[in-house]
Amino acid sequence: MTQICLRNITLSFSSQPLMEDANLYIDAGEHVTLIGRNGAGKSTLLKLIHGDVAPDHGVVEYPKTLKIALLPQAVPASIPGTVYDIVSDAIEKNAEEYWHDTSIVAKTISKLQLNGDILFDSLSGGMKRLVLLASILVQDPDVLLLDEPTNHLDISKIILLENLLVNFQKTIIFVTHDRSLLQKLATQIVEIDNGKLISWKGDYEKYLLHKETLLNAEVKANALFDKKLAQEEQWIRQGIKARRTRNEGRVRMLKNMRQERSERRSRQGKVNLSHNAVEVSGKVVFEVNKLTFSYGDKPIVKNFSTLILRGDKVGIIGPNGAGKSTLINLLLDKIAPDEGSVKHGTKLTIGYFDQHRLQLDPEKSILETLVDVGDTVTIGDKQKHIISYLQDFLFSPAQARIPIKNLSGGERNRVMLAKLFSKPCNVLVLDEPTNDLDVETLELLEEMLLDFPGTVLLISHDRTFLNNVVTGILVFEEKGHIEEYVGGYDDSFTVANTPKETSVKNKSQAAQPSNKLSYKESKELAELPAKIEALEQKQHTINEKLADPNFYKEQPDTVVALNRELADIEEKLLGDFQRWEELDKRSR
Repeated sequence: MTQICLRNITLSFSSQPLMEDANLYIDAGEHVTLIGRNGAGKSTLLKLIHGDVAPDHGVVEYPKTLKIALLPQAVPASIPGTVYDIVSDAIEKNAEEYWHDTSIVAKTISKLQLNGDILFDSLSGGMKRLVLLASILVQDPDVLLLDEPTNHLDISKIILLENLLVNFQKTIIFVTHDRSLLQKLATQIVEIDNGKLISWKGDYEKYLLHKETLLNAEVKANALFDKKLAQEEQWIRQGIKARRTRNEGRVRMLKNMRQERSERRSRQGKVNLSHNAVEVSGKVVFEVNKLTFSYGDKPIVKNFSTLILRGDKVGIIGPNGAGKSTLINLLLDKIAPDEGSVKHGTKLTIGYFDQHRLQLDPEKSILETLVDVGDTVTIGDKQKHIISYLQDFLFSPAQARIPIKNLSGGERNRVMLAKLFSKPCNVLVLDEPTNDLDVETLELLEEMLLDFPGTVLLISHDRTFLNNVVTGILVFEEKGHIEEYVGGYDDSFTVANTPKETSVKNKSQAAQPSNKLSYKESKELAELPAKIEALEQKQHTINEKLADPNFYKEQPDTVVALNRELADIEEKLLGDFQRWEELDKRSR
């Protein structure tokens, strides 16, 4: 049943249209994510639904009794009182309900693992966000509006929040750059594209498949009509269209890199490896030996040793306040260790990404930030026009002269990245570069880091980003202990939660799996070729229809349905081919 309806919404800011004649229908209990580039209007749409912003034209309809609560992206710097006081004050109490309300407050605070006695003003930005969420949840809203709820939370708190939201039975409309949360939570994707709201049922992976199929059909239609898209629009669409193919290649490359790192780590056990490696100019970046550092009585790093070589891409994770930035400062010789040593390799040129963006002058334009004189930047050994370079970071030519102070947080991060990559360096140190970035920019950054030939040190709480980029992980554990794992976040999580001892029986069974096909599997193998052929025939028929320009004129209402059917067929074909290869291999 439709719970919220947006009809013919038009909304502009400073003569810039955000939405034009946009429509959206949201059913009760849906978990809806809003996606789109920074500045597309995602936060504005949340405010529109909440009633904080009025449309220029159109209406937002929902029952008068519907309780809607908004967790905004900006968190107040100061609210007097303890965590318990703030959460408790969110409920309008009366004498009869007092004890019931007290119980709800205590349960909600406990569920979010908050300390009710601590002062709100003493908390980090991420923890303040959880307190404000708790104060919303105790009001039992029918609709929860969340704007970047994972910002500034460490991974353990993100997972806590994720589990809570996945089990939330009422409606959620949310904006996030965390693709792991997006994939697990969303049941509907709403894309803000050129002022329109386009709704896709299903999870994020299905959205990518459907979007790719739709864009492919659009490209074919444009070619048949001999229409050329405007340069910027064509570039943007091509970037999205190529995303899945590009990612498959990236995954293979990343697996190879991790394998090389794993093999090298096993060789590191030989005592003379690090010593010999130091002799190779430029090969060793950081050689860390029994590093120890404390703040007063609190151990931050304890007896930590590692070898980071040229080309390594190392993620650094741990709870907020564990000492991740301190470790970076120790590696860069900005602070001295209590014990141990850090040896630098030769010819290191370090580029640094500051999560607070202190390197940006708010009064300068994007153009002035990147070039002092002229209109080109040097990338590698080639000159590139600044406008073309900015387009690589999703800035249009019209945006080049916008002052930094007028940009959103995500846009400022993109400027920081553009500035960073315009300077020659062979070591990149990135402190929370993913904050406020939209998904498209995150994927762009992943691609650039994978292509970067030097060394990367990356502090991040973004699980998907870590999985897609790094070759190894340094995990801060208790009392200054740092554990090192090969691979991404999922690899480190799996290893950390796998029992160290496995019974001989289990090891034997794992080493000798049965390859013999059962009768049912043999029958399945025999039937798969015909099944695949039938699907391919359907795929061919649909592609022929979509390639016919008259089809778009005569049956426009069936285009989306056909594209969705085509995406489902492609999914089934992929699964059937994988299954056929698996069974065929075992049958030999």
